[in-house]
This record gives sequence, structure tokens and C-alpha cells, in this order.
Amino acid sequence: MNDAPLPNPSPAEGETGYADPVPLPQRRERESKAQRSRERGREDVLRARAKRMRSEPTPAEHRLWQILRAKRLAGYKFKRQLPLDRYIADFVCIERRLIIEADGGQHNESDYDEERDAHLRAAGFRILRFWNSDIFNNEEGVLISISNALQTSLPNPSPAEGERG
Repeated sequence: MNDAPLPNPSPAEGETGYADPVPLPQRRERESKAQRSRERGREDVLRARAKRMRSEPTPAEHRLWQILRAKRLAGYKFKRQLPLDRYIADFVCIERRLIIEADGGQHNESDYDEERDAHLRAAGFRILRFWNSDIFNNEEGVLISISNALQTSLPNPSPAEGERG
């Protein structure tokens, strides 16, 4: 038996002193594949949730969708329950970078909504929020607000244009 002390591990071998059987470049590739797999899993969950939300809209979302769908409002195309990054937006006009949210009482002073809005604004979106009661009791005012937002010019250059260039 050899009683010689084991050599000190090199920094590349890690804290345990045992070398990873996979060389460093392949380890990084493996980690990025695992990370991509996790991200794909999150995207799949988000898409499935958005699909479920499209099939089970709230009454206010249903009413608003009847107005926005099929380019019925000033010819602008809207998508509903659209996953954007890690969030799902109720209605989105990509062309005008406009998100419309129909909110019930659960959204009153929501920290989550503030964080979400800040993230989506940083991505170049404008956000309009309407209480469900306004959608039913002040439909004309809601539509005027949406129309005005659609007509408002985007920053020059708009974030959408900056992404293309």
C-alpha cells in the first residue's frame, strides 16, 4: 500500500478534490443544455396556462375580446393571453406595443402587478389596466382610452424597431 499523501486538487477539479469526468467545455455545454431544458419546461407550462386561460376567460375578458378580436378596433390585431417572457398578458397589440389588462378585485394594489408592469415596460410595452366593472359599465370610455393609446406614437425609435435593427 502506498502511504504517499494525495496531491492538492487543482482549481479546475472543484472543491471535492475529484476531477469531473467531463472536461470543462463539455461541462459548460451540459449545464447550458440543462438550463435550456428548464427554460423550455417553464415555457411549456406558461403556454399551457395561457391556453387554459383562453378557453376559460372571465366575463370581462370575454366582453373585451369580442371588441378587440378580428381587427375590429381600428384595424389593429390583438392577441389574447399571450406569454411574454415569464408573464401572460390579457390582450396584446404587438404592432403598437400595447398591453391591455382586465383586472378584478384581486389586482388591487398588487405588488406582483407592479413588478410585472415594470418588467414589461422595460421590454418596451405600454400597459393599460381596466377594472372589470369599467369594462361593463363604461365600455365607451374604455374603448376611447384604448383607441387613444393605439393612436399615440411610439418612442422614436420605438423598442420594436430597435429590436429589428
